[in-house]
Parts: sequence; C-alpha cells; structure tokens
Amino acid sequence: MAADPGTDNPSSPFASIRIKEFRLFIIQRFFFIMAMRMIATVIGWKMYEITKSPLAIAFVGLSEAIPAISLALYSGHVVDKSDKRTLLFKMLVLYFLCCSAFLFITFQQTELSLGKRFVQFAIYAVMFCTGVLRSFSGPATSSILAQLVPKIVLPNAVTWSSSTWLTASVIGHASAGFLVAYTGYTGTFILIMGYVAIAGLALFQIERKPIVHSNKGQATWESVKEGLRYVFGTKELLGALSLDMLAVLFGGTTAMIPFFAGEILHVGAIGFGWLNAAADIGSMIVILTLTFYPLRRKQGTLLLFVVAGFGLSIITFGISTVYWLSFVALMLSGALDGISVVIRGTILQLKTPDEMRGRVSAVNSMFINSSNEIGAFESGVAAHFMGKVPSVVFGGAMTLLVVVIMWFKAPTLRKFEY
Repeated sequence: MAADPGTDNPSSPFASIRIKEFRLFIIQRFFFIMAMRMIATVIGWKMYEITKSPLAIAFVGLSEAIPAISLALYSGHVVDKSDKRTLLFKMLVLYFLCCSAFLFITFQQTELSLGKRFVQFAIYAVMFCTGVLRSFSGPATSSILAQLVPKIVLPNAVTWSSSTWLTASVIGHASAGFLVAYTGYTGTFILIMGYVAIAGLALFQIERKPIVHSNKGQATWESVKEGLRYVFGTKELLGALSLDMLAVLFGGTTAMIPFFAGEILHVGAIGFGWLNAAADIGSMIVILTLTFYPLRRKQGTLLLFVVAGFGLSIITFGISTVYWLSFVALMLSGALDGISVVIRGTILQLKTPDEMRGRVSAVNSMFINSSNEIGAFESGVAAHFMGKVPSVVFGGAMTLLVVVIMWFKAPTLRKFEY
C-alpha cells in the first residue's frame, strides 16, 4: 500500500496540501468563505445606504445570530450522526438559493416598486435563513477537516485552513467594495452565486466519509449534553473559546465600519471595502507566516497577550480621524487576531475526539456566532446610546479587562502548550 502523501515529510509546510481531498476542501472553503464575506460587506453597505441607522445594521447581525446560536447544539448532534460531506453540500445548495434571494432584493426596481422598508426587512429574513445554514455548515466544515488528513499533519492542515479562510475574507471584503462601486449590486450577487457554485463542485468531488459517532442510537438531548460536558470539562478548550467570544463581543468593530468610513473618515464604497478588509489582511499575513514558521511553545500565554494587543488596536481605531491610521489599526488588530485563530483552532482540533467533533465544533460555532453577530448587535446598540467613537473605545477597554480576568481565572489556558 502506498504511503499517505501527507506523512512523507509531516514537518513540511506543505504536508497537508499534498493530499488531494484536502486540496479540494481548500478550494471549497476559499470560494464559500469569499462568497459569505462579500455578502456581509454588500449587505452592510446596502443597509447603510437605505437607513443610515446603527440599529438597523445591528439587527442584520442579530437576525443571523439568533438561528445560528439557537440551533448550534442540535446541529452538532446532527453533524456527528451524518455524512459530513453530503450535509455540507446540501448547505451550499441552500446558500445558493439565499444568494438568489439577495439578488432579487437588491434590484433597484425592487426598491422602487416595493420600498426601502420592504428591502430592509427582506434582508433580515434572508439573513435569518443564512444563520440557519451556518449553524450546520460551520460544524460540518470543522469536523470533516480531521477526516481528510492524518492526525500527524492536522496542525498544518488547521493553519492552511485558517489561511484560506482569511485570504478569502480579504478578497471578499475588498472586491465587494469595488464591485458595488463599479458594477452595482446585481453584478456583485451574480458573481457571488458563481463562487458558491464553484465551492459546491469542489466539495462534490470529495468522497463521502464514514460516520464515527460512538453511539448512533443515543437520544438527541443526551448527545447534546455529552458534547457540552466535554467542552466545559476541558479547561484549555473552554478558556480559549471564552476568551475569543468575550474579546470579539466587546472589541468587534465590523458593524461600525460603514459609519466610520462615511461620517468620520469620509471615504466611499471603495474605502469602506478596504477598511472592512484591513483586519483580514493583517490576519492573512500573520497566518501565512505561521504556516512556514509555526509557534513552538507557550501558546497559551501568547494567546492572552495577542488578545490584549487586539484591544489596544481597537481603541486606536476608535479615536483615529485619519484614514491610513484607522486602516493600520484594523490591520494590526487582524494580525493579532490571526495568531489567536491559529492557536484556538489547533486547540480545538487536538483536544476533540473524532466521535465528538460535530458537537464540539457546534459549541465552538455558538461561541463564534455569539461574539461576531451578537457583538455586531452590541456595537450598534452601544453606538446608538453612547455615540460611535465612545462605543468603540469602550469595547476595546472591555477587551483589555477580559484579558486581565482570564489571566488570573484561567491558569490552565495560560500554561497550555502544544
């Protein structure tokens, strides 16, 4: 029997890339993430154009977060008892239909004939549907990764997966701004639908994977509780997820970028697109570097320091009135967050048994969705009551406070190494 190409030289930066199915997974991940990030940028700008309201944009995040969080635990149970490739493919098909709905909603004729209020609430409705799909696609994506590569090259695969996510995110954010400015919403959504189709085609070429759930007859609620007990009983994993959730919950700035771009920095759709991509550019640079020069020791301590740096970067962005300084602050926040993504992702993959990957990944998705979408809602509400600049500075300061608390309350995480 031929040796697995990923084990010929497991220390190579390209160890996982040599595996064909992992390459197909990377293609799927790149185009799907790029499509999702483009939608986030385009919908954010559309909502800003028709409402000029922080609360309206805040409810975009909330409408996606509610189903994503509510269904997270159940979706983990479903993922563990399903063929993950087939389940993920179904989610891509349904996401394509959601993109078609966005295409219709953002037609200029739709707004003229049905009104801005219809467009606003139709966006909320479709975002709710994408939240349902994300509750299943996230855990399925994370779970199938471990079935594509040998465990010896799993950390390398996690780094490549994170790099792909961030590269797609950068291109998606930035290109969406350009496309909306030059081709309008219709052309942008047609391209997004093409990206989702490419992702589905790549995924379809991956063979179906065996179901490794240890107790296929287990009741749903017992299965869910088993996953929760594992996460809350694994202190390093719980600490990493909690730190990320709280930091992004308070320090996330995505919902406020349209207002900083339009009202404080006075740039248009293109400038907004670049600001939206700045954090991901920083993350991409760092993660590509970590692919070739991986972290060797004291990863837990480093995680706490980079989250503190993330908070300081957000404070800098909040008080800046100069475009280039705002861009650099966001890029630095992304670079520090990129280190956090790699450490957290590796802890998740290394500390999770194969038969629990869906449920543990679902809890991880619930934490992430809480921090991102609920964080966007929190930012909008805080900006409404405190003002845009004070709300961002407050969020950065709260991130620093979270790090101080975690330093003393999570010694297991602080001492963790892999």
